[in-house]
Amino acid sequence: MTDIVREQMLAIRDSGRTNMFDTNMVQRLAYENGYYELVCYIEEHRREYVHFIITGKTH
Repeated sequence: MTDIVREQMLAIRDSGRTNMFDTNMVQRLAYENGYYELVCYIEEHRREYVHFIITGKTH
């Protein structure tokens, strides 16, 4: 996970607009905010994304 993806993920979380486990909504909000790296990351690395949401760790 790059720093950019992490920052985008935290920005979506801090907005409080969705449950972070609702990956479809997270991707939609990311797209609306121009966070294209996050959209692609969730699509390509869903397990790592969920792991980060649960643990706060990238590995």
